[in-house]
Amino acid sequence: MRKLLTWLLMCTFCMTAGAQNIEKLYEEGKALYDAKKYSEAFPKLKIAAEKGHKKAQYRLGRCYDKGNGVKEDDDKAFEWYFKSAERGFAKAQYQVGKSYKNGEGVEEDRVKAFQYFTKAAKQGNGEAQLALGKCYLKGKGTTEDKEKAKSWFMKAVKNEKDGEEIVKQLREDLADHDDDARIILQMVGLK
Repeated sequence: MRKLLTWLLMCTFCMTAGAQNIEKLYEEGKALYDAKKYSEAFPKLKIAAEKGHKKAQYRLGRCYDKGNGVKEDDDKAFEWYFKSAERGFAKAQYQVGKSYKNGEGVEEDRVKAFQYFTKAAKQGNGEAQLALGKCYLKGKGTTEDKEKAKSWFMKAVKNEKDGEEIVKQLREDLADHDDDARIILQMVGLK
């Protein structure tokens, strides 16, 4: 019995140490990524992602998506975004929705795009809230519903983290004569 207890304690210690090492690898990789040292970040992020770290999986998807530290590859970007999204990471869910919307790395599917935008938007991702509003505005992947569109647009522009940047981008798009930006800004009372 004592040997069993010792063995269980050792297993618990090893798992905890392994999780800490994966988190450390991710943090190192993220710091390098943020410093734009992509070729140094990539191997650290890859190891953490392969061990199931959802934020590392998202970042690895970004590497493939943008060609940061590795050759650009939409299929691999989608693969890693999807793994992270399935673990509930909102930024990855937004990217999966975007991939389905644009047919990047996966066959275009507006219904699936809508589903992933919804998952991310409900977690408070501002970009997904804006994208979801656009789905409702145009009836893409769902039934057209101007009230739901307005509700999601309001959440996007008031989003604590992303709202200011979203409003700034909408105003820039408006200056470039983007009709959607004009409609959205009118709907939220900012034009």
